[in-house]
Amino acid sequence: MTDKIESIVGSIKAGFSAGEYKFRGEISLLVKPEQIVEVCQVLKDEHNFQQLTEQTAVDYWPEQKPRFHIVYKLRSLDDNLIIGLRVPLNGNAPTLPTIEGVFKNANWFERELWGMFGIHIEGHSDLRRIVTPYDWEGHPLRKDYPLGYEEVQYSFNFDEIDLRKPYAKE
Repeated sequence: MTDKIESIVGSIKAGFSAGEYKFRGEISLLVKPEQIVEVCQVLKDEHNFQQLTEQTAVDYWPEQKPRFHIVYKLRSLDDNLIIGLRVPLNGNAPTLPTIEGVFKNANWFERELWGMFGIHIEGHSDLRRIVTPYDWEGHPLRKDYPLGYEEVQYSFNFDEIDLRKPYAKE
């Protein structure tokens, strides 16, 4: 980790009581949901992180609480730095404030969070599905979403699977 990123991480940790999350040489700051807009604004204005490159979620159900982590990656083009932000969210109906006011491209990322994970984004200008049809029920990237697959049939389990298959009745 460079000295510049260390000083940025230190200032955000001190100013927002943020935690630190390290994984494979990358650093992310753990931020409370109510602080995410202000943290993004500080990183943009004071530390020159001009670009939101990623915004997605991770569902840790049922192994871990909090259930979700919303993951942000911000890039400073001038300094060639990337910093990660993670916002832990509990529950089956999590909510998070929008960062559209800081980064305009968050609009589509947040729409994807809503459609695929069911993360409600408060204050979003156009919160509707972007990946799935508008009338889709459920959120496909949640770990508790029913998969609805059919077991692969081989020679050793042919009879067992054949008994469970629905056939037309005469």
